[in-house]
Amino acid sequence: MAGATGRREDRPSRDRPVERARHWRYEELPGVDLLQARYVRKTFVRHTHEHFVIAAIADGVEVFHHHGSDVSAGAGTLALVNPDTPHTGRAGVPEGWRYGALYPSPEVVAAIAAETSTVRGTPGFVSPVLDDPYTVRLVHQVLRAADEGNALAADTLLRVAVTRLLRLNGGPLPQRRTRTAGARIAAHARAVLEERMAEPPTLERLATDLGTSPFALLRAFRDTYGMPPHTWLTDARVRRARLLLDAGTAPAEAAVAVGFTDQPHLNRHFARIVGVPPGAYQRERKNVQDLRRGPPVPSEA
Repeated sequence: MAGATGRREDRPSRDRPVERARHWRYEELPGVDLLQARYVRKTFVRHTHEHFVIAAIADGVEVFHHHGSDVSAGAGTLALVNPDTPHTGRAGVPEGWRYGALYPSPEVVAAIAAETSTVRGTPGFVSPVLDDPYTVRLVHQVLRAADEGNALAADTLLRVAVTRLLRLNGGPLPQRRTRTAGARIAAHARAVLEERMAEPPTLERLATDLGTSPFALLRAFRDTYGMPPHTWLTDARVRRARLLLDAGTAPAEAAVAVGFTDQPHLNRHFARIVGVPPGAYQRERKNVQDLRRGPPVPSEA
């Protein structure tokens, strides 16, 4: 915008609530990530998600930059972000904000939309903030059902929540703009950065190899992807690190593999984008894998 296995806490004080977060998956909701968190001083840097963000604010206020301006989501509202949309996140009041979030994949949302909505084209959300306490409760009920291992309730409530959001705030996602020369250069630059993620070229070298100037490349990349190349690269590294962690790679090895200098370097950027440290994130994924091999056990969260 992580139970004992995925919770991060600050030391409490008299006037500041404790920060905590849990980021996990429930195997009976494939294609959906789950988050429960309270943040006070937390600041999410500009980043994107491959999935949708459906964040239900329970109390406090979250402020996030979205499409060129800051928007606020308070208690009883939802912060909604479409895939691959750059955004940030921070507290809008001194006490921070508490929320639960669902991150369904585009495929999950498209399947629900095809069955229950009249949205034509690729479905998405029109407004980044929706005032709807009923759906806020639905989101928290999905999280509670997943935490309790109630697959029928979790799946049902997820579908009801997404259907309601598409009815109240749904529409087709904008079609990709015509491929201008600048967009083509940006796409080539992105491909190079993806291929050379661990050892990327300088902006000048990248521009020279693509037959343009550094500032022309910078403008084209920012216009196309909503952030400069170095910010996009950090976001992409964290995304790839998540895949490696999901596959069982140790955080220290994942850090080096994606181009961070060491695990603390990965920890800093991972927590500023995902919301929990990579170790806590991976332990929750391991719990899901362990559940597949044995009987369900209650979550300590």
